[in-house]
Amino acid sequence: MFVSNSMTRKVISVNPGTTVIEARDLLKEHHIRHLPVVEDGDFLVGIITDRDIRSVLPAAFYAKADTLPETGKYADLRVADVMTVNPHTVSPEDTIEDVLLQIQTMRVGAFPVVDRKGLLQGLISVRDLLRAFINVLGIEEPGTLLGILVEEKLGQMKIIVDAITEEDISFGSILVARHWESNMRAVFPYLLTNNVTRVKKKLADLGFTVLDPMEWAMDRLPKHD
Repeated sequence: MFVSNSMTRKVISVNPGTTVIEARDLLKEHHIRHLPVVEDGDFLVGIITDRDIRSVLPAAFYAKADTLPETGKYADLRVADVMTVNPHTVSPEDTIEDVLLQIQTMRVGAFPVVDRKGLLQGLISVRDLLRAFINVLGIEEPGTLLGILVEEKLGQMKIIVDAITEEDISFGSILVARHWESNMRAVFPYLLTNNVTRVKKKLADLGFTVLDPMEWAMDRLPKHD
């Protein structure tokens, strides 16, 4: 999947001369958290976020209308004074898998998307990525997530898929996760049915360990005294 298929194309942007108060109002009006900063058309020069604005405006002033005495004090503050200059960007040809890893590593909420000339094409955020993966995983449709402990060897996945399809059950998706045992994997098929009793018994009869996905996930969390 590519960024171009998942990014938000209609992006609200500002220029370096926009006041911080105007930027704040745009964020509130459109219920967004990031504003790319452009000049000379759509050439990206920075980005400003709600966190940036909160860092320079008092909390009370950020939240309320411009009726407080501080209004004059902050009226001349510009986006150029607060924005992140030359922010990290991605291209429309990047994959959303790569972007997800970058967002996790850099701990940001969104990246501007620019072409090879540095012109703004869109914005891809955590929300966009979630929407993309929900679509890929097919979990918008009613179904059931199974967990299966699988030995890591050729042919195991085919046995699982055949066992499920023989029950006339369709797949929404299949995820494979690492297991703490080096020769094992945890397989999570999302099945487009709520009636999985027979298929779970069938998989157990074939020698697989059927896991509770929620219990498996909880076991992976750090243990606290």
